[in-house]
Amino acid sequence: MKIALIGHGVMGRLIENLAYDDNHEIIEIIDERDANLSVNELAEKLKIADVAIDFSTAEAVRRNVEACLLAKVPLVEGTTGWNSELESIKKLVEESDGAFIFGANFSVGVNIFYRIVSQASELFAKFPDYEPFIEEQHHSRKKDAPSGTALKLKALVEEKVSREFSVSSTRAGNIPGTHIVGFDGLADQICLTHVARTREGFASGAIVAAKWIVDKKGFWEFTQMMDEMFK
Repeated sequence: MKIALIGHGVMGRLIENLAYDDNHEIIEIIDERDANLSVNELAEKLKIADVAIDFSTAEAVRRNVEACLLAKVPLVEGTTGWNSELESIKKLVEESDGAFIFGANFSVGVNIFYRIVSQASELFAKFPDYEPFIEEQHHSRKKDAPSGTALKLKALVEEKVSREFSVSSTRAGNIPGTHIVGFDGLADQICLTHVARTREGFASGAIVAAKWIVDKKGFWEFTQMMDEMFK
């Protein structure tokens, strides 16, 4: 598989190393030196790839999507913080008959965690004395807060529990990512926790998504891909 990397920070370098280990080829790296490329110029660089993987910045997502659609290259979108544009980007992908997969978190473990949280929320919805809450922690370089994963967890809880609840964020040091979903009652508290030890889980999940989307069409969320795998 010939991969174009958009963004060459911590995640981009991890994906590069894992891709080589998995016998894939990195044929193009787009980094901060390419920040001023137009959509057409970027598409020209990307068109020789089988798939592109983007871990750049939220501000660049629309340009990167438009360039991939123009180049007819499937895109794995790992950047977060662009939720306000989700519907317009979905429309753009579908109208262009493109291929796009995104995720708040590409960790396989986190996506199993989503299912556990959803099932737990359904149980606790029957007992209104238990009040949900979400806490998340990340490294100090992460710009968006709450994290995309925390927002996804919030949405999953809200599907089952009809009440307002707290979502809190911590940014400090080099924390890869910790997410806690709790249910606090009068007599006890139950907490479900996912702790990322390294970012390699996110990188390997992005490569799994790249393999999956390369022969697909449409606008997909990583959780939908996981649903297909669980069938």
